[in-house]
Amino acid sequence: MKQFVPAAAVVALQITACIAEELLPVQIRAPTPGHFSDIVANNTLDFGCRPVALPTSDGKFELQALLTRDQISWLHGEYSSDESITIQETVLDKRQTSGKAPIGTGDRFSGGSVTPSGLGTKANTASIASILNVNEINSALTGLANAYPGAFFKYNLPYTTFQGRTSVAAYTGAGADTSKYRLYLSAGMHARERGGPDNLLYWVADLLAANKSGSGLTYGSKSYTNAQVKSVLNAGIVLFPLVNPDGVVYDQSSGSLWRKNRNTRSGTSGSSIGVDLNRNFNFLWNFRKFFSSSVSPASTSPSSEAFYGTAAESEQETKNHVSVYDKFPGLRWFMDIHSAAGTILYSWGDDVNQSTDPKMNFLNATYDGKRGVTSDTVYKEYIPAADATNIKRAADAAVAGMRGVGSRSYTSQQAVGLYPTSGASDDYAFSRFWAKPGVSKVYGFTMEFGYSTNFYPTTSEFNNNIRDTNAGFMEWALTAVAVGF
Repeated sequence: MKQFVPAAAVVALQITACIAEELLPVQIRAPTPGHFSDIVANNTLDFGCRPVALPTSDGKFELQALLTRDQISWLHGEYSSDESITIQETVLDKRQTSGKAPIGTGDRFSGGSVTPSGLGTKANTASIASILNVNEINSALTGLANAYPGAFFKYNLPYTTFQGRTSVAAYTGAGADTSKYRLYLSAGMHARERGGPDNLLYWVADLLAANKSGSGLTYGSKSYTNAQVKSVLNAGIVLFPLVNPDGVVYDQSSGSLWRKNRNTRSGTSGSSIGVDLNRNFNFLWNFRKFFSSSVSPASTSPSSEAFYGTAAESEQETKNHVSVYDKFPGLRWFMDIHSAAGTILYSWGDDVNQSTDPKMNFLNATYDGKRGVTSDTVYKEYIPAADATNIKRAADAAVAGMRGVGSRSYTSQQAVGLYPTSGASDDYAFSRFWAKPGVSKVYGFTMEFGYSTNFYPTTSEFNNNIRDTNAGFMEWALTAVAVGF
């Protein structure tokens, strides 16, 4: 397995809290996804939310990464004799242009006295000028609670973050009875993925406004009736718009493309700070035990962007996320909102799906040490055929809705793609039904909105992302209603 080692021995393997211009988007192309195996196994490199090999128009595949110039030089050197692999950095980093969407200053919702208003109730020429800062996210929840008393409820989650912040969730559509809620959406888990909380909050604001006025919603070329709005709300929506407030505060102030939380127990400086929350959930968390040694679904190194923490659910943010399932025991559908790849992902993420052998499953110790090699037949993850049909139907519907807006193309795929993950929120949601007897079955999804590795969108992209995701949420939720709870 090839590993990047900088020329200076004192330099850490992973990038140390560098400023944004030190990271460049890189496109690695090859004839097949298998050509990327060694590169992806190198967990000192940054592949965004998760490594994804996407087909290109010329019949090849492309892997996106964010790398320093040292790492780019290393890659060129390692693969200089392999003509099948080409490496190209983006000439102009869009994140560094003057058109980058700014972070809001002050509080546009005035502590909750101003009601948030999305784009679905406005003309297609309308736009939002800036990304919500952390205080505004909480203020937006207060504003919705004030504007829709008895219909929108917010509450504090039980665990304060490492830096002492209180996280807030909310629920709307199905009244005060928390057992009647079926849809759960979260955002802001990876700090640098800007716009995720905005996408979710503005969509819920649109639903409530349209429900009150008796109108529908329009996102680009996609329109929804008031009856569809009411159908989605009646399903009951739980929202956790800012999972990682410590990380987002740091990223918004530093512009450092920071991904993890800010826990310093495993490292106190640079990239050794923090845990990747989306590798910290209790699903095959101990990957060295459960997966083949030839794959790297997470990392044990605190300096890695995919550092999995010190134990499953070691992080307060993860515990908060999991606590929602206990408060809302009837949840059936979950979506975690990320960027930036332009995909909708569905379970499983640890290995390729199969529906023929129920004994070949993540709880069976017989297969420990064998999971995650997508090209072999030794292990495939069991999923009931009906579930496989339902989740693909919902993912495809969300993609069709996002494409229908008209701003860009999206794809749907199984979360494992070609490279496995462990400890992810979507797989945890789905796995609960088998791992915790008596709980409801929850279908898990990840939405990767936006443009590949472009975590800091321009103002135009930011507004396109809102419309794209909001149409995707609508189609996903309407499909959930149609499939049933």
